[in-house]
Amino acid sequence: MATEAKRVTVYFNPDIHKALRLKAVETSRTVSDLVNEAVREALAEDAEDIRAFDERADEPLISYEEMIKRLKEDGRI
Repeated sequence: MATEAKRVTVYFNPDIHKALRLKAVETSRTVSDLVNEAVREALAEDAEDIRAFDERADEPLISYEEMIKRLKEDGRI
């Protein structure tokens, strides 16, 4: 069953709005389609981050100093 679209007012920086309109024309899509896709992707990334945090919730905490020490030992800094 299709969900009815909701209307909302969003204010964009003029340069972003121009870029969106140009991309919409070049890709034969609507600005709404582009914005919906971008928001959907951002929300999916947030969901991935939340899952990652949940998976690591029981890991022991280490201090900033300990983290720096480990990074130095591994040659990362």
